[in-house]
Amino acid sequence: MGRRLQRSTRFRTGRRLICAVLSFLLVMGLGAVPSASAEVNNPRQEWLRAATAGLFLHWGMFTAPRHLDCAQWERDVTGGGWTPDYWVDEARKLGASYIVLATFHSRLGYARPWPSDIPGSCRTERDFLGELVKAGNAKNVKIILYMTDDPQWHSELGKQTLDSAAYSAYKGQQVDLTTRRGFGMFSYDLFFEVMQRYEGLAGFWIDNDNEYWEENKLYEQIRERRPSWLLSNNNEDTPIMDTVSNEQKTGMTPAYDYPQAAWTPMPRLVEADYKLPTTGDWWYDGGDHAVDFRLSTGRYITNAGSSMKSLMAETPMVNGKFPPGQESFNNFMAGWVPPIRESLYGTEGGGYMYGGMQPGFWNDGAHGVVTVKPGGRTQYVHVVTKPTTDMVRLRDNGYWITRVTDIRTGKRLNFNQSGGYLTILGVTDWDTYDTVFKVDTLGQQLYYDQSTVSATASSSKPGFPAENLADGNFETNWDSNAQLPVSVTLDLKQRKPATYLAVNQREWSPTYARVSFGRPEDSARIKDYRVSVSDDGVRWRQVRAGAMPSARGTQFIDIGEQQARYIKLDVLNTWSGPQAPRFFNELQIDEIKVAHGFPLYPWAQVPLEAERASHNGGLDVCQACSGTLQVKGGVTFRDVTVPTAGDYRLELNTTSAEATSVAVRVNDAPPINVAIPADRPDVPIPTAIPVSLRAGSNTVAISGKAGIDRIAVAPLPPASYVPTTTMTVNPHGIQWLGPDQRSVQVTADLRLDVDSPIQTVKLAPVVPAGWTLQGDPATTQTLRLGQILSGTWALTSNQAVAPSTIPVTASFQVLGRAKQVTTNVQVRPRPADRIFMREAEDSRNKFGSTGLTSCGPCSGGEKVRNIGGATDAFVQFDNVPAAAAGQYTLFVDYTVNGPRSYFISVNGGPPVELALDGQGNNTPYTATIPITLKAGDNSIKLFNDRLGAPDLDRISIG
Repeated sequence: MGRRLQRSTRFRTGRRLICAVLSFLLVMGLGAVPSASAEVNNPRQEWLRAATAGLFLHWGMFTAPRHLDCAQWERDVTGGGWTPDYWVDEARKLGASYIVLATFHSRLGYARPWPSDIPGSCRTERDFLGELVKAGNAKNVKIILYMTDDPQWHSELGKQTLDSAAYSAYKGQQVDLTTRRGFGMFSYDLFFEVMQRYEGLAGFWIDNDNEYWEENKLYEQIRERRPSWLLSNNNEDTPIMDTVSNEQKTGMTPAYDYPQAAWTPMPRLVEADYKLPTTGDWWYDGGDHAVDFRLSTGRYITNAGSSMKSLMAETPMVNGKFPPGQESFNNFMAGWVPPIRESLYGTEGGGYMYGGMQPGFWNDGAHGVVTVKPGGRTQYVHVVTKPTTDMVRLRDNGYWITRVTDIRTGKRLNFNQSGGYLTILGVTDWDTYDTVFKVDTLGQQLYYDQSTVSATASSSKPGFPAENLADGNFETNWDSNAQLPVSVTLDLKQRKPATYLAVNQREWSPTYARVSFGRPEDSARIKDYRVSVSDDGVRWRQVRAGAMPSARGTQFIDIGEQQARYIKLDVLNTWSGPQAPRFFNELQIDEIKVAHGFPLYPWAQVPLEAERASHNGGLDVCQACSGTLQVKGGVTFRDVTVPTAGDYRLELNTTSAEATSVAVRVNDAPPINVAIPADRPDVPIPTAIPVSLRAGSNTVAISGKAGIDRIAVAPLPPASYVPTTTMTVNPHGIQWLGPDQRSVQVTADLRLDVDSPIQTVKLAPVVPAGWTLQGDPATTQTLRLGQILSGTWALTSNQAVAPSTIPVTASFQVLGRAKQVTTNVQVRPRPADRIFMREAEDSRNKFGSTGLTSCGPCSGGEKVRNIGGATDAFVQFDNVPAAAAGQYTLFVDYTVNGPRSYFISVNGGPPVELALDGQGNNTPYTATIPITLKAGDNSIKLFNDRLGAPDLDRISIG
């Protein structure tokens, strides 16, 4: 774990899961169309589908205190009191149904905790693995064995841990275990030894592929010999594997929402593989590292709410015991999970292919997920981050609600259902980590049956036709064939009422831009869209336009009260950028449903609805509004109550077909003018402002032309809150300027990624002393979801360039608070002995499928990773200038662990191999090679189509 990811032939040829898969019905002989891709459903997977979690144990010779002698390590394990039942019992406390044992691990000494007959690395006399399998099966905890293909850490501690001579003698041929092929042969033999000895094992967890395994059909032989065993592959979707494991994803908002970084759609079995100790190594390093209860429980719940299995890594000591912090967490989980067990076991993630209400961000800062029982009639709302008010409001996805119960307390709660939302009212018993409401329903209502709807599209990828959008099957999807903009038209067969669309996009990408194991990733979800309706399919009338959040689960587009036969969704773009070519301009959708109304349960009142306040205007029916009514004209709310005086967030839910404004007067304060954007007169949208309220009762009066649905009052978000934005600044990477260069052209884009507008936005560089700026700041009064503010400037040094850091800063207001985000442009004078120097991560380069990653010792703190192993895994430097044609010296700065090669092509010429070696992927080295350049601009490409190449820091020419 936590090491360089190697590409494989299997990954290159099967990197995209093609649609359908061998279904359970086919396996049981009941008939289905066989798939050419992965076995997504198979009876051997049933136990894991029913599981919620697993326990990942990294434990071996290099567990602290590190051992360099295998026999001494074994003596210390036994002498310390190791027992398999301890691990099994601790796993059960976590609600884990299986244990993955990682001892034959590249960073733990390649130890084998069984008396292997095959020499080559540490092997024990005591059969720890056999004992663990027996103990686990006795208590219904499956055991899976970790296997690695990586020999590069064979002498990490200065002692050789792989014995090539002994293995060569055993095989009767010379084998170098420190090479990938030699190690592949060795580990290949181990797979068969384990299969022969341990019938009760549940499978293998494989940390990336090895070409020797693939050439010799290892996985196919495992399937033949042990058809009930599972195969899991780390960070790849390899079709023959049962499970895709996603390793240690971070950077989400909120931090616990692990599924935001996942990229494999249901019903593929997916693990979220993460450490419970928040610091330290994957194995015990001698420290009692803390477990973040909030982060860990949040991951546990949100994974369950996305049908992902939580594979939690703990760090056993040499004697097998866990450090006190981890034991404490296990004991906590043993008491915390059972009261909500029914919401986690025998359920699937809600809001996806199994039905259910919408997960994600809810009202007043609340965030959570939904789990559903088969059929969707019983659902569980998991409030992981509680709101700042006493109610929870989430999209109901057409489910007609009959009862809501807090499953920890058994208390029934009042609720309201209208306008497409369920509002659970009067909540006072909040759990610290997850408040769970059991929601009983009559099932999904007021959607047209998919059999009565047909779909067409302006572009479809062969094999993924638009008909899949309305076939009721989430395992078949439509693909736009990399065409954007693109139109999807739904035919209701006759003129019918329609109120909203429910869009289930394929969950095959993360929700935000990131780099994962050197691969650039981004959200391939809809951003800007338009919806139009027609009676004849020729004359169209636009009824809604906007931006859709980049979020998992069902997304909704309210279109007001329409009567039409045809509904057309124009997708103008997606959230993905060109830095992630696999996702850029790609669009896949599972299903689009058309609703013709909203379930209604109005008996419990939602606070502060306009129709229940004093008003001097008329009431209008508004199906999409809370309570199905809105007020056109002035409204006065006379009992807006807060416990303490202070500043609060006031949300206005208004409707308007034209851009307008309303005046908001709080008590006797001067009125506040609030801009209301143009949208629909029958679909409310939220706008929030800061207001000062006194303790107790307050009066809020609203006047203007907009329709008023309701208001909501909540505390302001924490002072540290900054809405999620994406700021892209070019050029990226250190800019090395020669003696005759003093200027840098800078462009910047600021995109708002959340559905909460920011105001008074300004974007501009802040030049240091000695520099001048040409170009005005980019400004806008309001920036909304998905909108982009762009600027371009010329920065010029008034003298010879000195090392400079130039911040590009976006400043804005959030509910009256000043905030800013900054990205720096680094400028350095080019060394005198170089005619050219450019960082590998520079935005002017072409990257193919490679990606950027941090590297502290590298120039600029970054490098390009994942070069090689595929034809599209390269870095190309264009516009490399040369004053005259001739031979030059190319300097290549790189990091590598073990022998690898680049192939270098200049101006498309024949490639020349540059063979390199080194120790440590965080140790930069420099190599040179002669190249021939032409006068003018040149192109230099570094690649390796067949095998992995070193990571690249920068190149320069002397």
